[in-house]
Formats: sequence, structure tokens, C-alpha cells
Amino acid sequence: MGTSWRIVILSNIPEVVDMTSSTLRRLGHEPVAAVAAKRRAATPGLTSFEGDGNVSETEVLIVPDRDSLEPLLQSLRPDLLVSWAFPWRVSPGALEVPSYGAINYHPSLLPRHRGANPVAWTIRSGDSEFGVTWHRMASDFDSGPILAQRSTPVLVEDTIFDVVPRLSTLGLRMLRGVLDRLEQGDPGDPQPDEGASEAGPFGDDYATIDWSMPARAVHDQVRAWAFTPGTHSVVGPITHLDGVRVRVVRTTLQRPDGVALEIQCGDGPLWILETEPLG
Repeated sequence: MGTSWRIVILSNIPEVVDMTSSTLRRLGHEPVAAVAAKRRAATPGLTSFEGDGNVSETEVLIVPDRDSLEPLLQSLRPDLLVSWAFPWRVSPGALEVPSYGAINYHPSLLPRHRGANPVAWTIRSGDSEFGVTWHRMASDFDSGPILAQRSTPVLVEDTIFDVVPRLSTLGLRMLRGVLDRLEQGDPGDPQPDEGASEAGPFGDDYATIDWSMPARAVHDQVRAWAFTPGTHSVVGPITHLDGVRVRVVRTTLQRPDGVALEIQCGDGPLWILETEPLG
């Protein structure tokens, strides 16, 4: 790739801006700015930008509303938009600003698990693999042509602290090939209709633990809820322990060395490592 592009990163997560801008610079491009959406409240469990600032030499701009995004992008004159953990739908007009278009990082094997909760649904659905997809952005969420996909196995004791770095590393490693396809004018591969599914917020139907279920199913329910910060209004997974209503935060299928509460499930034991009391 011989041409340096002006690139704007769309993201609300400082760590994402940090690693993406560093990777783009190594590939010979210029991240001219990062744009974050103004949020009314912080997302539980995630760091976010509090105001305009700098991350890894990249200027960070906070856009106050959706209508302000297109004129801001016009002023920045990007060749490409790179979206990763940006919470708003981007308007068709904004998508048309960069000459090479806009691409998005999505942590699933699209078209499976489109939406804001893909990793959690990967676990809830019992999938054998986590996925990463880079795709061209379209007016509908996570629907544009695919530019690259990679997968990694779902391990039984994976936590959010294991999976997010693993998927992020995959995504960054894929960027060179994605940009090469864009430079060649490759439109990407249309997403098939077969296998498409939605990964929306969890609801009441998945909020309460049923201890008669297999231990792996309960363990996966606990893990799945750990991947849902900011995507739900329902709290879960919940149960009562010694008459106290709690949210179960962490479990294990392997007998731990330290102190843990053993619970008998439908087919065997599960150990509770961490809970939070609920009012």
C-alpha cells in the first residue's frame, strides 16, 4: 500500500482509539482525529471519553448529536472512516464523505449476531467460535459487505478479560488486508441471508438462574451477562442465596483452590466465585 490516507476513527472507547491509531500509523496512514458520541450517562463497565482530548497523539472530538457528525466529517476531509465501538447509527450522508468509504469492526461472524450484544449472544447460543468481521458500513447496522473474517474457539472458562483482548488482536491483525481490498476498489462480499440473527439486549427471559439446568448452561448464562455492559435495562443473572437476592458475577466449572460456594445444578456442581447483592 503506497498511499497514505487521512483516517477518522469513530469510537467511544479510549483503548480502542489508542490501539487502532497506533496500528494505522504503522501501516503508513494518518489518523487525523477520533470522534466519540456524547453520551448522557457513562456505560457501566467501560471507560469512555469525558471531553475533547488526545489519545496516542490522535485528537479526540466529542460530537453532541447525530446531525453534527456529517458536517464534522466534512471539515476533517477523511479518505476513510474506521468505526469500532461507536454507539450511533451513521447517516448515509456521513458515510458518503470519505472517498474510500467507511468500515466497521464487529465481534461476530456476520451475518450471525448483528447488533450491540454479539459476544454475549455467542456464549448464550452455545457457539463453538467467537468471530471478528470487518465490513463496509451501510445504513442498517452490521449489514454491509464483508471484507475480512476470523474466528477463535470459545473456551469453557473464557472471561471478558480473556476474550476482548483476543478479538481485538485479531481485528488489528486483519486491518492490513482490509485496507488492501479497499485500495483495490473491492466492494466486499455481500452478507448472505442464511444464518442471519439479531444480538439485542437480554431480557427478563434470561435474567433468573434456573439451577435445575446443566451446570454448563448456568455457567454460560453468568458469562454471557458479563459481556453486556450498557446494552440492557434488565439486571441479570439473579438468584437467591441464603435468602438474599444477588447477581451472580463469576462462576467456574472446575473445583477452585480458594473459597467458593458449591451449587448442585441439574447434572453436577458449579462453583460461585463472586456475587453482588441486589436491593
